[in-house]
Amino acid sequence: MNNILDIKTPAEDQAAVLKSDYGLKNHGLTGLRKVYWNLPTEALYEEFTFRREGRITHMGPVVAMTGKHTARSANDKFVVKEATTEDKVWWGEYNRPFSQEKFNDLFNRLQGYLQGRDVFVQDCFAGSDPNYAMPIRIITEHAWHSHFVRNMFALPKGSDALLRHIPDFTIIAVPSFKSFPQIDGTVSSTFIVLDFDAKMCIIGNSAYAGEIKKSAFTILNYLLPLQGVMPMHCSANMGKDGDTALFFGLSGTGKTTLSADPGRSLIGDDEHGWTDEGIFNFEAGCYAKVIRLSEKAEPQIYACTRKFGTVLENVAYDPVTRMIDLDDESFTENTRASYPLEYIENSVPDKMGGHPKNIILLTCDASGVMPPIAKLTPDQAMYQFISGYTAKIGGTEVDLGKEPEITFSSCFGAPFMVHHPYHYADLLKRKILKQGSNCWLVNTGWVGGKYGVGKRISIKYTRALLNAALDGRLLDVEYQTDPVFGFSVPKSCPDVPDHVLDPASSWPSREAYMQMYKDLASRFIENFKKFESGCTPEVRDAGPKK
Repeated sequence: MNNILDIKTPAEDQAAVLKSDYGLKNHGLTGLRKVYWNLPTEALYEEFTFRREGRITHMGPVVAMTGKHTARSANDKFVVKEATTEDKVWWGEYNRPFSQEKFNDLFNRLQGYLQGRDVFVQDCFAGSDPNYAMPIRIITEHAWHSHFVRNMFALPKGSDALLRHIPDFTIIAVPSFKSFPQIDGTVSSTFIVLDFDAKMCIIGNSAYAGEIKKSAFTILNYLLPLQGVMPMHCSANMGKDGDTALFFGLSGTGKTTLSADPGRSLIGDDEHGWTDEGIFNFEAGCYAKVIRLSEKAEPQIYACTRKFGTVLENVAYDPVTRMIDLDDESFTENTRASYPLEYIENSVPDKMGGHPKNIILLTCDASGVMPPIAKLTPDQAMYQFISGYTAKIGGTEVDLGKEPEITFSSCFGAPFMVHHPYHYADLLKRKILKQGSNCWLVNTGWVGGKYGVGKRISIKYTRALLNAALDGRLLDVEYQTDPVFGFSVPKSCPDVPDHVLDPASSWPSREAYMQMYKDLASRFIENFKKFESGCTPEVRDAGPKK
């Protein structure tokens, strides 16, 4: 905020009480009007309402609007190419190289832009495992972003810990600052640039809070594999007997919904690491899609949209009654709720779990031909993991419309993967083989026809299939080999009609179904060509047959 009239704000007197000894001068930030250090949720509520950044709605959640950007701007992400990253980064579509000189020039202008302005600082940790938790600092222009950060990351315990906090990485988010593409070499006036040598990420011209969250994830995706830790774009939960399950998938495939199971304890909904000791959550909160959220089907997440402390991003509300409308998509399909993990009643307090007994790869098949569940061999799991097939759901990225778009996103999160996919796939396979994890492919997409013809599979049946897989009942049924992909498809499952397990039976004709299935297989084969040279013959042969 550019407080040119020097108006005293609600928390100004407490702004420096929780200040770290490691000040902002260490980041080259000087001449600021006021720095608000580590304000708690209540103080941030006062600040963002005073600054008119957000509105408080029924029962206490705050609604914030992000303006032009209501999703991630994947085309505007860059990584500085320098000596330490040149031979490690998977340069290409999602890791566009940026020169050190251009970064320095852009950051210098950002430093000058912030002079005379207010900023908010949150000192926190990325990662719940004390052995791998990375101290980070997130500096934001908006107070509501600072509140979002408090929801999403682990906080130091006590004022002494804040005083001594020294970040290993710093993220600076300034939505009102724009780049000049002709000068800076950016694609547009929006930018997300990571410099691993300077241990800095800068974000400009986007108020979408997901950019902050995913930048932290990208940082961990680069650093943790160098320590032998597998970073994963997955949710995780734990059964009553302590058995851990992982749910890989892109946004919109059901990671958050399916992991928030009343019968299991939630470890986390989106990002995790797998060490030699087990699983740990990268985050302290959840960032769930809430468009058309059902109180009946998703009661725990729905309840979080009615709690003080929750940030509702781009959710419509009545300015008079302050009642929210989760069915309203007028701003975006990608409406979001950010809330602390503790808001889910049966969450795991330490956000850690043992080695996974089951690994579920979620795909949202918009062509309507994939089986609702299939058991995978380790090599088939690697093929599916490297392929990362799904359909992007409306609004999750800039320029994505309402209709699902078939895509292949390696590692079920290519925009956030900094190393080559082989690097992650090899790490995952070694851990699967060592721990003997069961691997499953679960389709949460369409049945009876492609999008626009068929309908999306019932979440009731998906949950029943998952429950049978997770508790071991599905291991004891009869299977048949899929004629196209070769994985094993159960012929029956408790609480699920047999015809649901045979997607061809709901199509108008089996011939039309098989033609669509073979067309999809051809897409898999074509996509995998860019990975073949680095894969073992066993993984290459684990895909569909022509």
